[in-house]
Amino acid sequence: MTVYHFVGIKGTGMSALAQILHDMKYIVQGSDVEKRFFTQRALEERGIPIFPFSRENIRPGCTVIAGNAFADTHEEIQAAHELGVPVIRYHRFLGDFLQKFTSVAVTGAHGKTSTTGLLAHVMQGAKPTSYLIGDGTGKGVEGSEYFVFEACEYRRHFLSYFPDYAIMTNIDFDHPDYFANIDDVFTAFQEMAMQVKKGIIACGDDEYLQKIQAKVPVLFYGFGDDNDFQARNIVKTTEGTSFDVFVRNTFFSSFEIPRFGDHNVLNALAVIALCHYEEIDVRIIQERLKTFQGVKRRFSEKEIGDQILIDDYAHHPREIVATLDAARQKYPNREIVAIFQPHTYTRTQTFLQEFAESLQQADQVYLCDIFGSAREHQGQLSIYDLQAKIPHARLITEDDTSVLKQHAHAVLVFMGAGDIQKFQEAYEQTVHS
Repeated sequence: MTVYHFVGIKGTGMSALAQILHDMKYIVQGSDVEKRFFTQRALEERGIPIFPFSRENIRPGCTVIAGNAFADTHEEIQAAHELGVPVIRYHRFLGDFLQKFTSVAVTGAHGKTSTTGLLAHVMQGAKPTSYLIGDGTGKGVEGSEYFVFEACEYRRHFLSYFPDYAIMTNIDFDHPDYFANIDDVFTAFQEMAMQVKKGIIACGDDEYLQKIQAKVPVLFYGFGDDNDFQARNIVKTTEGTSFDVFVRNTFFSSFEIPRFGDHNVLNALAVIALCHYEEIDVRIIQERLKTFQGVKRRFSEKEIGDQILIDDYAHHPREIVATLDAARQKYPNREIVAIFQPHTYTRTQTFLQEFAESLQQADQVYLCDIFGSAREHQGQLSIYDLQAKIPHARLITEDDTSVLKQHAHAVLVFMGAGDIQKFQEAYEQTVHS
């Protein structure tokens, strides 16, 4: 019996894929660094073994699934080659695996994790559905008809996939350590579009997606009148958002979501369009949209005393604007405080002015030091360069979060793709101590 060994099993995609294979009765194990990550819990709950990195983990009979963060020189990958054990990169394995199902790739610069989570939640109400979400959540259902998965554009990894359907949420310049400019990003998405086998659901309000060419039908969704699926009569409250959907200018149905901000209406509209195309009962779509609890690290809320703490993955200026808008919709009468940790030096350098402008939509801004990555540990600029562009912005460290206590009755929005959670945890400890 093959043992699937994951090198870097705590990565969000890797953790999710390991969970799926385990659920489908494959033997799964993995290795990673000792540091604890939020992705570990689901692995531990399933009893999936996690080992420290070691050549000894690799034995004949294994198939190694290697995380993209680890080079071929990694000790376990080298050991696998020496033993003649197959080594398959994460995105290549996933590309082969999804061929067993009616597959739906969810991609885009922003919103793909939330949209993948929402689509998986809705489709499960109608048909057996397995899914892989970029927040580290995976579920394998034996006998699945559908496989819903997040497809990341970074390093063009999504070109390993030939899905039946693709949802494309937007095209924006990000990952400046890899992509040269917005045209380079567009070229990657255009290449991906040509690999889709049945249909593409694309946001027609996005100027770049309007230019996408494909061999299959492209259905557009959005707020604009030219879209095939259009949201109208949007009503925003502190409880959520309701809207009507028109299909090619004909009323289809009304929907409500317990979510906030225009971006969540667009995410829901993408899901509605795909489900409509697959002839899923509208009543199932309506009910499942109402019960979606969200995904990890996307507007995750908790109350501490008289403050609301929100943990969010926003790490691009457009995402920061969307997150702060959502906080304003839900808490219109509270002070909104942004605590932001920039993610990677190249991104911070590229979007320095845009970060400053987006963060100024908060009432008060605190900045954490720049979080490097496995690819880049330091850069030419520092957090002081960003601070200089934001009036009244203050620096905050993990050892001195108590300054946030002065914002009584406020909404504290912790944003970033690094380890911003440790700042929130440190603050929670100061409140409880």
